[in-house]
Amino acid sequence: MRAFQASLLDCVPGLGEGVPGLGEGVHAGPLGSSVRRTPLARGAWIDVRPHWIEGADALFERLLDAVPWHAERRHMYDRVVDVPRLLKFYDEGEELPDPVLAEARDLLNAHYEEQLGEPFRTAGMCLYRDGRDSVAWHGDTIGRGSTQDTMVAIVSVGTPRPLLLRPRGGGGPTLRHELGHGDLIVMGGSCQRTWEHAIPKSAKVIGARISVQFRPRGVR
Repeated sequence: MRAFQASLLDCVPGLGEGVPGLGEGVHAGPLGSSVRRTPLARGAWIDVRPHWIEGADALFERLLDAVPWHAERRHMYDRVVDVPRLLKFYDEGEELPDPVLAEARDLLNAHYEEQLGEPFRTAGMCLYRDGRDSVAWHGDTIGRGSTQDTMVAIVSVGTPRPLLLRPRGGGGPTLRHELGHGDLIVMGGSCQRTWEHAIPKSAKVIGARISVQFRPRGVR
């Protein structure tokens, strides 16, 4: 599961496996004008900032080891099934597993709080171990996201996987963003109510990916 294709942008001294100083120099970059916004239909939008986390491959290795990952089972129609990914949720006030994530949350708050009207407070984490792990089409509509505009900021480290977006109920194109190696995507406006997103399964042999989803209070 540990095998993944490292980003060439991360191939700098001190970041390779087995090299002294693994993890040094890992940090979130600037936001500001480096963020590219795409307006979507129905009052939704997405922001994308490629390679936001510098040294993201080292962060992937740290999170893989530091996070107490666990499996879950959920009701699906008339049966209980395994969730096809490993999970960990950090509620507000809970210490995050790496200082780089706290730095990332602070930078996101500085950039978005005026527009959002509140800070990001929680961090949900998913480990996609290989192409068999996935998440089905959904919106983050548990809580306030079902009735209010909000934001969900996702940081991806590890092997890139496609995140697909489509209008809820059809009527528009499916968008595709390959996310990994420190990429940031922020879904805002009505996106959680009027659009759906998914990480599809893949028949290809691919490495692991970790996503970190920063959300405001009361949004899941």
